[in-house]
Amino acid sequence: MIFRQAEGGSRAARVAFLGLGHMGLPMAKNLSAAGHDVVGFDVFPAAVDAAREAGLGVAASGTDAAAAADVVITMFQSGAQVIEAYRGVDGAAGLLAVAAPGTLFIDSSTIAVDEARAAHALAEAAGHRSLDAPVSGGVVGAENATLAFMVGGSDEDFAAAAPLLEAMGRRIVHCGGAGLGQAAKVCNNMILAVSQIAVAEAFVLGERLGLEHQALFDVASNASGQCWALTTNCPVPGPVPTSPANRDYQPGFAGSLMSKDLGLAEQAIDLTGVDARMGRLAREIYLEFAAGPGAGQDFSGIINTIRTDSAPA
Repeated sequence: MIFRQAEGGSRAARVAFLGLGHMGLPMAKNLSAAGHDVVGFDVFPAAVDAAREAGLGVAASGTDAAAAADVVITMFQSGAQVIEAYRGVDGAAGLLAVAAPGTLFIDSSTIAVDEARAAHALAEAAGHRSLDAPVSGGVVGAENATLAFMVGGSDEDFAAAAPLLEAMGRRIVHCGGAGLGQAAKVCNNMILAVSQIAVAEAFVLGERLGLEHQALFDVASNASGQCWALTTNCPVPGPVPTSPANRDYQPGFAGSLMSKDLGLAEQAIDLTGVDARMGRLAREIYLEFAAGPGAGQDFSGIINTIRTDSAPA
């Protein structure tokens, strides 16, 4: 059991939340707002300061936070960071060594499927429980507790984690065993990248043909071209006032992160031998985008690259 009775009869857990960046901090705040006892940590002092200012408890280290927790949630940038944190480095104890037996580890980072399975194996060998639970929905979803969680792990562990995930997200899907949450995430983001490029190309083509942005949006958003990349992340200002295009392409979901996720997709494509030509092309396009100013822009800013690279009218 990871929950205990809190004041008023509610069920609460002691949660160590490690990784308090643009996604992690609002996720941790939502857990706290739901009544859970959240203690956070980040290697960047500014992130720790932001968590403290938001009213969250903070620890001096990740291991200090994990030692007192029922649940450890990680939101890191890479699979190597997850595995190093679990194992420890340079002779220092890792999270798995200091956590109480049977602690539930939930990794919400986006990492390779084989890395997620390695993390599961390490946790289980140390006597803990483990889920991979990457998210979709970006910073807005994290702030509004409307994230989608794609979860890999056992039925029992998924059921135990569900109340926590529901405090941070709107749609929680159990995708199967260890690593299959990451498998779902990599497939989803490949679809997203390809569709965002297609939407951007269509708007640039419409511009060249003299079609107003709003007119194209009104047609495509109510026809077979409808997709999230259009109706939520519309790459031109105006039709969707909340899209990053109205904020000079401030992320959102940065081009560097999309390039990273497509790199994970390409690894999976190579591993499985799938003939995923559109996925590979999207990886090539976003790799180039992220090598320049696009790294810090929302990935919908790819429309500006398409405009620049298009032949003169």
